[in-house]
Amino acid sequence: MSLAVKRRDPAALVLLAGPVLLCALAIIVPLVLTLVVSFWERKMIGMQPGFTLTSYGLFFEGARFSVLRRSFFVAISSTLIMLLIAYAVAYLITFRLKPSRTRIFLFLLSVPFLVNYVIRTFAWAYLLGRTGPVNQFLLDLGVINQPLDWLLFSDFAVYLGLIAAYMPFMVYPIWLSLSAIDKRLIEASWMLGEAPLQTFLRVVLPLSLPGVFAAAIFGFVGAFGEVAVSQILGGVGYQLMGNAITSSLDVLNYPMAAAMSTVVVGCMLIMLLLWLRFFDLRLFLGKVLGR
Repeated sequence: MSLAVKRRDPAALVLLAGPVLLCALAIIVPLVLTLVVSFWERKMIGMQPGFTLTSYGLFFEGARFSVLRRSFFVAISSTLIMLLIAYAVAYLITFRLKPSRTRIFLFLLSVPFLVNYVIRTFAWAYLLGRTGPVNQFLLDLGVINQPLDWLLFSDFAVYLGLIAAYMPFMVYPIWLSLSAIDKRLIEASWMLGEAPLQTFLRVVLPLSLPGVFAAAIFGFVGAFGEVAVSQILGGVGYQLMGNAITSSLDVLNYPMAAAMSTVVVGCMLIMLLLWLRFFDLRLFLGKVLGR
C-alpha cells in the first residue's frame, strides 16, 4: 500500500495495525527472546543474563552437532521422497481427475488431520510392531518366516512416519501451482511438436516450481524439527533436533535449548529468504487470487 493511499484511508491503516501487532507479539517477540537467552549463561538450575557464546560453542563442538547433521540428512532426504510422491499425486489430481472428483480427493487428503498426529504416530507403531497387522499379514502370506524387526524403531519407520505426517501438506501447494498454469501453454507446446515428456520438463515443471519450493519448505521444516515421530517410531536414542532441544529443556539447560532453536530458526529463515528471492508468491497463489 502506497503512502498516498495510507493518507487517504487512515481506517485501513488502523485495521492493518492490529494483525501486524498481533503477529509481532506472537511470532517475532518469542524469537527475539530465544535469541537473547541463547547468549545467557547457565547457572545451576537457572540462568544468568549476559553475553557469552558458550552454548553455541558446546553445541557445535559436542555430540549435539552430529544430531544437527543427522537432522539435515533426514530432513533433506525425506523431503525429496515426499516431493516425488506429492508431485505425482498433485499432477494426477490436476490433469487426470475430473473437477468434481478433485474436490473429493482433496477432502480425503485432509481427513487424517482430523486425528491428532501424535495419535496417528502411535497407530503406526502398532501397525509396524512385531505383533502388528503388517507382520501378521506377511506371515500369513508366507512371505516371511518370522516377524520383521526393522519395521519399527528404525530409519524406515521414521521415514514412513514423516511421509505420513507431512506429505499431504505438500500436495496442496503443488496442486495450486499446477492448477494456475495456463493450459494454452501446454497445448502450444504440443502443437509445436514437443513430446509429452519435453512439454513436462520445459513447460509444466518450471511453471510449477513456486509450489514445489513451497512444498519443500513445508516438508523440510516439519521433518527438521520433528519430535514425536523420531521418539515413537525411532525408539530410544533416536534423536533429531527437536528431541535434542527437548532433552536440553528436560535438564533445565535453557541457554543451550535456545542456542539450538536459534540455529534451527536461522536455517528456516535462509530457506524462506531463498524462496522470497527466487519466487514470486503471487505466482503460487495466482489461481486463488485471480491474478
